[in-house]
Formats: sequence, C-alpha cells, structure tokens
Amino acid sequence: MTENFAAFLYLVSGVLFILALRGLSHPTTSRQGNMFGMVGMAIAIVTTLLLAGPSFGSLVLIVLGIAIGGAGGAIVAKRIPMTAMPQLVAAFHSLVGLAAVMVAAAALYAPEAIGIGTVGAIHGQALVEMSIGVAIGAITFTGSIIAFLKLDGRMSGKPIMLPSRHLINIALGVIMVALVIGFAVTESHVMFWLIVLVALALGVLLIVPIGGADMPVVVSMLNSYSGWAAAGIGFTLQNLALIITGALVGSSGAILSYIMCKGMNRSFISVILGGFGGESGPAGADDLGDRTVKQGSAEDAAYLMKNAGRVIIVPGYGMAVAQAQHALREMADKLKEEGVEVKYAIHPVAGRMPGHMNVLLAEANVPYDDVFELEDINSEFAQTDVAFVIGANDVTNPAARDDKASPIYGMPILNVDQAQTCLFIKRSLGSGYAGIDNTLFYKDNTMMLFSDAKKMVEDIVKSLND
Repeated sequence: MTENFAAFLYLVSGVLFILALRGLSHPTTSRQGNMFGMVGMAIAIVTTLLLAGPSFGSLVLIVLGIAIGGAGGAIVAKRIPMTAMPQLVAAFHSLVGLAAVMVAAAALYAPEAIGIGTVGAIHGQALVEMSIGVAIGAITFTGSIIAFLKLDGRMSGKPIMLPSRHLINIALGVIMVALVIGFAVTESHVMFWLIVLVALALGVLLIVPIGGADMPVVVSMLNSYSGWAAAGIGFTLQNLALIITGALVGSSGAILSYIMCKGMNRSFISVILGGFGGESGPAGADDLGDRTVKQGSAEDAAYLMKNAGRVIIVPGYGMAVAQAQHALREMADKLKEEGVEVKYAIHPVAGRMPGHMNVLLAEANVPYDDVFELEDINSEFAQTDVAFVIGANDVTNPAARDDKASPIYGMPILNVDQAQTCLFIKRSLGSGYAGIDNTLFYKDNTMMLFSDAKKMVEDIVKSLND
C-alpha cells in the first residue's frame, strides 16, 4: 500500500469519526454515530497494518492483541450495568493514558522501528513529541484511576485538600517542563522516567481535590486528556489516523468540559488545574440539628400527581441504581391518561457522567420531546403543581443557590423547591455524592418518599390504577 493511498484512507476514517461525534450528539442518531465510529476505526486499523507490513510473527502478535482486547471489551460491554458506566469510562481513560506511556517507552528504546532515528540519536522533534505525549498520558492514567475510585465509591466523594496543594502542583509543573527540556536535549532515559513519575504524581494531585458533585466534568476532562495523549504519540509514530483521532477526542472533550463548566458556573481554568474543590470547608447545611421532614406514601404521591395540572419529573443517579426508568415511564403514561402534563427535567451533570440520564430515559422509550435540559425548563417549576424527584440529590440542593458556605455554591440547580409540592424518593436522609446534606428535605412543601426508587414508583402506578 502506497503512503498516498494510506493517507486517503486515514482521511476517510477521520471523516467517519467526525460523523460519529455528530451522531452521538443526539439520542435519535446515536446508533448511527456508533456505526460510523466503528467503521472508521476498522478502516484505520486495517490501513495501518497494510502500511506497516509487519512480519508474520509480529502480525500474529498484533492480531492476538486485538482479539484479546476486543473480547475483553465485548465481555465488559455486555456485563456492565448502565449505573456503572461512568466508572467504566474513567477506567478506560486510564488505559488510554497507560497505552500512551507504553508506546512512548517503546519508541524510546526502539526508534528504528518507526523511523525516528537510532538509540542515542533520536530526532529532536520526536523527543519533544514523545515527552509531551508521555506526560499527558501518565497524568491521564493516575487521574482516571482516582476518578474511578471516587465514582465507584471506593474513595470519598468529598474534596481531599492537601496543604499548599497549589504550590505543590506549580512546583511539579515547573519540574516537568524542565525535565521535558532536558530530555529533548540529552535523550536521557532517566529523565524520561522522571517525567513519567512526576506526571503520575500530578495526575493524583489534580483529581483528589475535586468533589463528587463535579466528577462528571472530570470524566469529560480526562477524556480530553486521553485524546491529546494519543495525538502526541501519533506525531511520534507519524500515524495520521492517531493524530486525527486524538485531536478529535481531545478537542471535543475540552469543548464538552467548557460547556459543562459554564453550565455549572465553574472556572474552566480551575478545572484543568485541579482547583475545582475550592478551599471552603463543609457546608453550613451539614449542621441541621434535629429538623424534621414530612413523610408520605405511594398513595399520597399518586393522589397529588393525579390531581395535578403539571408534573415535572427529575431523575438522578438513584433512579439509575434502582433501574426504575421503565416503571417511571409507565407512571408518566398513566398520568398522561389522566390529563396531566408530564415533563422530564435533566440537569447537565445528573448521574455521574454527561448524558447518563438521557440514555436511561431513551432506554425506557421516553419520548424525546418530553425531555428538557435545565436552562429550558427551570423557569417552569414556579408554575408546576408537583416536582417528582427520583434519586437526584446534589443537583436539587438549594444550598448551591442560597448557602455561600456550601462546597457546591454557584452550581446551577433544578429549582424543584419552587414547585407547589416536591415529592422526593430516597432511601434515607443520607447526603448526596458531594457529601453534604440537602436542605430540600426539610422544606415545608417537600414530601419524602422513603423507599427503593423502583418499588416506590411501581406502588404509585398501582395506586393510580385503583
């Protein structure tokens, strides 16, 4: 295969990747987008193999690696529940970062294989590309592991504030720049691995200060990092497909992170630098004394919603855990039969990754026209009879709007407390993922429905049928 024809095929795969991103931007076209992406990747892989022309032994190893990786991915994709998808994405990002480190190391020790010089005489441009790629890859690796641990509940969702953390991060950043320059000049293997070690430490320090409520943005940010790491290594390998793919992932992840930061009233620069958690201590909302809540039953909830003019449903991670989306759609259908106007309100970071709730609702065949984003529906809560919150905690917490001492202050919330009545399904009064109490529980117009989300919704449906 000629290099010109290979470049053309890489261009075709790049166009398919762009079409994939476009398709994934809406639930109705997501399947088509996935198909474009898979076809594009298949073209890129086959083109790379034909262009490289590996020996039979190398080809066997490559095919074996693809088979093992593909089989592992297929098994995980089949078995993983939708509720665990955020931590799965974070785990996969860590693998991308690790792959970047391994490829850079391979290029350092065997530069002849990819035509960038010989050991001790690697092209200066390749050394710079290699060092940047390995640095971003190592940061992505450890940062994604911390994100996985937080998302999976193996680490506290509260921000972990280290003393003088900003000074430490700045010092490590300066050291890394010095090491990159030194490596580019000397090609020192010791400096290469020092870059890796410093980047690994920096990845941890950037993510641990970030609270659980902001973790969806972190997932998006790490997605961007993994893309730039791949692009950097693509330059080292002189592989156009890897450069295109990495740049697309990196830029789209950065844009999504920016959009989410804007929607959450956060600083984009602060996210990149690991300053998301802020310096504030626990929210004042945590000290609520012996305040009481109003508790209701499925019958109470059914009566209130059946006699309402408008009901807005607010799904959250609790709905995902209970797999209540199908029962929820059945409840909505029953209410519509009673003449009730039913809408769904989605917060930008509902769940634990962007689009989490949208996917679950689409899985239950909820009409797309019934689903609205925060900025489109927030003004309607004041004219709503019932806000039905199912498992959404931090994104409905009035402390984010009213309590300047709260770690989540400034984050836009769904104003469910402005509805005439707020029904809140939750197992207990436990804090949300951000680790702070929700003042919504104690408001006069809030009725708590303590139960498993799916069971409570099913009981409400039974009451509606009676």
